[in-house]
Amino acid sequence: MAMGSMSMEGLPPLIDFPKMYWAVVGTAIGVATFVNMFNHMLYRHRLSAAKAGVPKPAKPRSPFLLGVATIFAIMREASNFSIRMPIKNRIFRLPTVGRTSLVVANLVVLIALCFYGFNLNDRWSREDIGYRTGFVSIGQLPLIFLLAGKNNVVGYLSGISHERLNWLHRWCARCLLVTVTIHMGYFFADWAPYNYIGTQLKENTLVWKGVVAWAMLVWIVFSSMTPIRGWCYEVFVLQHLASFAVLIGFIYIHTPAEVHIYIWLPVGLFFFDRVVRALRVLYANISLFHPKQRKAGQMSSFWACKAEFTPLPHKTTRITIHNPPISWTPGQHVFLSCHSIVPLQSHPFTIASIPEDGKMEFLVKAETGGTKRFFRHAEKTHGLSASSERSRAKTVAIEGPYGFIRPLRQFDSIVLLAGSTGATFTVPLLRDVLQGWKDNADPTQQQSSSFFKTPKGAATRHVRFIWVVKSRSQLGWFSEQLSAVWSDFQTVQQASRDIKLEMTVYITCDDSFTEGHKALLSSITAPNSDPLPKKQREPQRGPVELRGRTPSLNEKEKAQDSKEEVKEVTTTSLSPPANACGSDGACCCRTSVDEAASGEKISPCCCSPNGPSNPSTRPLSLTSSSHLSGPKQESLLHPSISIVSGRPNPKTIIRRSLEQALGESAVVVCGPHGLVADVKQDVCSLSDERAVHKGTGAQGIYLHTESFGY
Repeated sequence: MAMGSMSMEGLPPLIDFPKMYWAVVGTAIGVATFVNMFNHMLYRHRLSAAKAGVPKPAKPRSPFLLGVATIFAIMREASNFSIRMPIKNRIFRLPTVGRTSLVVANLVVLIALCFYGFNLNDRWSREDIGYRTGFVSIGQLPLIFLLAGKNNVVGYLSGISHERLNWLHRWCARCLLVTVTIHMGYFFADWAPYNYIGTQLKENTLVWKGVVAWAMLVWIVFSSMTPIRGWCYEVFVLQHLASFAVLIGFIYIHTPAEVHIYIWLPVGLFFFDRVVRALRVLYANISLFHPKQRKAGQMSSFWACKAEFTPLPHKTTRITIHNPPISWTPGQHVFLSCHSIVPLQSHPFTIASIPEDGKMEFLVKAETGGTKRFFRHAEKTHGLSASSERSRAKTVAIEGPYGFIRPLRQFDSIVLLAGSTGATFTVPLLRDVLQGWKDNADPTQQQSSSFFKTPKGAATRHVRFIWVVKSRSQLGWFSEQLSAVWSDFQTVQQASRDIKLEMTVYITCDDSFTEGHKALLSSITAPNSDPLPKKQREPQRGPVELRGRTPSLNEKEKAQDSKEEVKEVTTTSLSPPANACGSDGACCCRTSVDEAASGEKISPCCCSPNGPSNPSTRPLSLTSSSHLSGPKQESLLHPSISIVSGRPNPKTIIRRSLEQALGESAVVVCGPHGLVADVKQDVCSLSDERAVHKGTGAQGIYLHTESFGY
């Protein structure tokens, strides 16, 4: 009799327990698939209503849609909630309730399957429990591999990107370690009273093979922890694949043949993902698959993608691929590799442009490893002639695009928050909504009848765009795109008076990123020179012109010559305060700006030992337009885009947007983990405060978060 046919009286055979586990997992995947399909149909319904002129297309009207919105609102609020514990001036954040619930639910199902029907106090049941947990453990392998691939079946069905499922992949592996440890522990507990463990390890090859598999799983779980995984990601990936190969091999020779289907399925999923990835890489990077572009002269070699590397301030590299061979949607990313600069490495970068640009752009912050070498290459080749061998565009390879986000065009009000290079995620989303407004204003645009084709138009009425940067020199990263967005918005607004766009850039200046304010302080000169000592001088007021320094690629210098108008400068000394908050007297705008309290004119951050009330403060109110020096001066940013010194208050910003919403709202944040965690907490708090769909009639809030790191 096969081992899987073994069973206790009145209980199913062992081979049925992995099937029971997959019945639960399949149900969960099915629910997620149904929700994804419903969201897609809701998206199409809202855009059709907006195209038909319905005044509030994003607001649920029928009792059914209102009930669904209520359920979604409650689930979102609960799943995004996280406990925060302040410890020694630092905030320790526990995982969100949503993630914790999924992991706990999976663990509860596994524990129930392992111990169901057993008397845990009966020592004669230990071996039976060991066999049961072994069969339950083997059934988890396909799920771990199913959640690991970039071409993720679960992701396609549920509408969740592969990188957002990776944490669940890691936790499923940890749950597997728990059940495998129980499996091994109960056998050892059964043998221990007879001092039989050593004998089994020496004489029973099945036992020591299982112990080796357990040890490999322990190593895989340990090496997958965040600090180790982020230390050298390329090395981690290689050893991770090798470790899993060894694990699968030892599991295969440790288990009976009747359960080998649960081993071949993971192997098949792994090779399926690799084959699909290889095909996508070949299609995207071989020019033979793009004959139209070859005939148009856009591809002149065997390789389809060539990239230009341009250095930007703050050790950032702009990588540009002209005439890309693939299309994408805003918010997606690709894996980019340039083996002539960084051999055998591939890095995920968010696409900072939209397909209508005719180019694929990335903004890459130089940290360590490959990104640092990209920046060094950009510095070396910057300014060289086109005929120079060194300055030629480099051949690159791309894989993708990957990533899913619910289309923002379906929401009534949208808040986009980004920190630093996080704008590579939010700027394309902003431009996509603007394209939807253009489609609404174009009478020739017809609504798509295909279920799979992207609908035209947008149901959005209000967009609030927030970008937080450390220095004024970073504005050049997206100055052209943001100014073009505002200009296009003004044109579209003439045809659609009910739409609204607010754009604000917050400039902070930490101790290590103060070149913008250092230049400002060093460039200010009083209108009338006064020979009196500093203590006897009267405060001077008047317009002051700020001129930038010459261009430089050094991060401590500005990226370009600039000139800004300072509306008012009040100072009693040309030297910075002795006790200024930053090093070398630099301004550190850590003050949180409350837009609701300050009205239309937002008070800027001040450098002073005693705060803004001190008479020696120097309020620096910069206009939103910066001008390039030269014969023809052009605006760095559109004058209607506000520039504020300080840090934003996300909760106030989001609340103001929600108060004017006439339908479901969306909040999207991309940036450092601290910013993402704060916005997530604020959205949960506002959802509870406004009793979203709990009797007040307030509209629901969809939250999408992206953060840096692996």
